[in-house]
Formats: sequence, C-alpha cells, structure tokens
Amino acid sequence: MEFIIQIKGDVKFKLTLDPTVWIFDDRKLDLAKYFTEERVKRDELEEYKRGMGEHWSREIMEGATVPPTLNSEKRYKKQEKQEMLTGTFGILFKPFIENAEPVESAETVVFESSNGEYSFPLETSKGLVLKFSHEGKPLREDGPVHILLPDGSNLENPITNVTAIRVE
Repeated sequence: MEFIIQIKGDVKFKLTLDPTVWIFDDRKLDLAKYFTEERVKRDELEEYKRGMGEHWSREIMEGATVPPTLNSEKRYKKQEKQEMLTGTFGILFKPFIENAEPVESAETVVFESSNGEYSFPLETSKGLVLKFSHEGKPLREDGPVHILLPDGSNLENPITNVTAIRVE
C-alpha cells in the first residue's frame, strides 16, 4: 500500500500528500479533543497582532524576561513526544485544497477509495478532517488517511482506503 495521495483533476497545481510526515506539522489536530471541545473561529493575524502588542507593552513596563530554563524545555519536549507516540491525530483538508488552487469551474472534490468514490461540494470539503494516526501509529491497514466529516458524525465509520483526491 502506498502512503501518498495525489490531488489531481481541475487544479492549477497537482499536489502529492505524504501523511506520514504530518505528525510534525503544527496544524495537526488532537482528535481525542477536536470533536468534543467547542471550537471558536479565530483570526490568526488578529491574534498575532494582539499577542505582539501585549508582549511589547510588557517589555516596556517590566523589561525583558529571562528565557525558560533548560529543565522546563526538556519537560515540555518529553510531554510532546509522549503525546505524539500515543495520540490520535488529523489535519484539516482546507490548506491542501487551497494550495492546489482549484480552477474557477471546479465544484466537486471526489475522494477515490478502494471502497468506491465519495463526492463533496468544493466548499464543504474544506471542513473535512484527514485522520492520519490512531494511538500513535500510522493508518497502515486501511489508510493512509481516513476522511472525517466536520461534525465527527462518521468517526466510527470513516471513509477509508483513500488512494487519490480528484477535483472536478
């Protein structure tokens, strides 16, 4: 079984996705929490500006702060590594389809699978989650990814054995 998936069809850029490296991606989602916690849409640029403003104000008022100690960094890295080894993760499909840049006439995203084809409207597909790991292990048996609906309603019965993604 191959562990890569190609985005093809009516796109300006054909992409090849390798889910085995997503464990190191900062955009990964902890699926143990993702469908149970309330999500609030956020403007990342606005949050960045607000954070920088607060940091700037604190530096002016209090002076520079001492960086974290080496022990606290080691503890954080160890905890992060443990989460990667035991966690169940996914990633949103949205950045991948946007980077492929579907042509203006494209309306549908089709997930090709050994179980059949599954079609979604282009805009709806941006909310899909690509599950790539279960309890710290890649999805070798029926992967490389499982397609989960934005509300998690198919969590127990996801779309599996995805071989390619076609934009029409």
